[in-house]
Amino acid sequence: MASNTSKTLYQALWNSADILRSKMDANEYKNYTLGLVFYKYLSDRMLHHAAELLEKEVADLNEAQQVYVQAFQDPEIKDDLIDELKFDFSYALEPELTFTAFIQSIYKGKFQLEDLAQGFRNIEQSSELFENLFEDVDLYSRKLGTTPQKQNQTISAVMKELATVDMVHNGDALGDAYEYLIGQFASDSGKKAGEFYTPQAVSQLMTEIVLMGKENQKGFTVYDPTMGSGSLLLNVKKYSNQPGTINYFGQELNTSTYNLARMNMILHGVDVSNQHLHNGDTLDADWPTEEPTNFDGVLMNPPYSANWAADKGFLDDPRFAMYGVLAPKSKADFAFLLHGYYHLKDTGVMAIVLPHGVLFRGAAEGKIREILLSNGAIDTVIGLPANIFFNTSIPTTVIILKKNRDTKDVLFIDASNEFTKVKNQNVLEKHHIQKILETYNERKDVEKYSHLAYYEEIVENDFNLNIPRYVDTFEEEEPISLAEVVKEIEEIDQQLEESMEQLAKMAQELTANSSEAQEELDKFIKFITKSGSRGGTFIG
Repeated sequence: MASNTSKTLYQALWNSADILRSKMDANEYKNYTLGLVFYKYLSDRMLHHAAELLEKEVADLNEAQQVYVQAFQDPEIKDDLIDELKFDFSYALEPELTFTAFIQSIYKGKFQLEDLAQGFRNIEQSSELFENLFEDVDLYSRKLGTTPQKQNQTISAVMKELATVDMVHNGDALGDAYEYLIGQFASDSGKKAGEFYTPQAVSQLMTEIVLMGKENQKGFTVYDPTMGSGSLLLNVKKYSNQPGTINYFGQELNTSTYNLARMNMILHGVDVSNQHLHNGDTLDADWPTEEPTNFDGVLMNPPYSANWAADKGFLDDPRFAMYGVLAPKSKADFAFLLHGYYHLKDTGVMAIVLPHGVLFRGAAEGKIREILLSNGAIDTVIGLPANIFFNTSIPTTVIILKKNRDTKDVLFIDASNEFTKVKNQNVLEKHHIQKILETYNERKDVEKYSHLAYYEEIVENDFNLNIPRYVDTFEEEEPISLAEVVKEIEEIDQQLEESMEQLAKMAQELTANSSEAQEELDKFIKFITKSGSRGGTFIG
């Protein structure tokens, strides 16, 4: 796919968001833009497929729409076509409810929001796969306009912008563009963004580590218990040589974000049978509990230091029982980590992003960390730069965990200074990621960057994994030359004396309009003349 096609696609999607930007914040307008993109995708895909089933050559969507309308005029053809579409796609829209039909009625001034709402309902009711998928798209919100007419105008304007986008023939481009949009919304959303998006560079790093050596594995299973919009899960598709065979397991607490992940999966062409997504509280009740329950890869970017129940009953929960203590109520970080680790296969790899506190905090967290380390569970600790996430400026760490390792050593990588500054955000670029991956793979010491710590060294440090204890990044300052300092001070003295002389000359030219003013002026001239004549006395 040519890059200019991609740019046009991204631009049209972004322009559609521009229409809503002044009316509401990004966390709300993302629902409209992404929902309408998804509806257009379903509609366009169906129209093109219908034309193929009817063996009609069509040049564009308007022609496909015409063919579709004609097919519905013959009851026999209509019934067979609907059956075929429902078998292939699980849905079939009425001709008057396609996105193309809506665009035609917008230009004729006949479009009604109720028709679009009906289209949403028809899709949602056609299959479990689409159930409640558009529930966050409130077409009658007063933020769209204070009258039904203004609401209609706003949605119509967004739809006209999206009408220029080819949703069907761009392959993975649409999925990538959708991902790009989610990222842009995350950037605009600030703190709320962490609920649904992991920056692409961090996703890439974690995914490549989890998939390392298994790129050719068929039927790779990946699990994200705090999946957000599904971006971490979908990265596996990019780095696997068997993308069509991957099985995705994900859970998300926030229903809106869960719906976003469902749309994201479909737009990325993930087969329905390979999607296993669940809307629920990961820590409250374990999921999945039916086979499969353990996975080749676990990827997680949970909410940092979140509150959770931490009820004593959890001590009997198989996810936490062997540690004898629970993560603190006000800091669920280790609860998330242990949940993910519990669901990891013996041959699997897990990558989780957490705040640095998990590396050194004591009490219950210290005990959990000690047991994990004594079991050889913690393989690598990677320190990331500060300010690379949209929802927090704090530095974070990626912890890599494995089961049944034959060693208890831990590789520490301090990548906290490896970034490029872009506006207000620090960004991991390809060469930064590559350096981390190479160091992870080679598993050896690199001065001021990485250190392979043996278990005995970790025990000596009381199981504290704070990265500066293991990787010394201290840079000695250049020795200061006193002769240079004296020379600098003398130069400053010289400049100051010359400035005072110039100021004295200027002051001499001033005239006073009263005896009091003259007295003040004389005092000022006397002061600067005296100061200027001191010469080198400024040194001390």
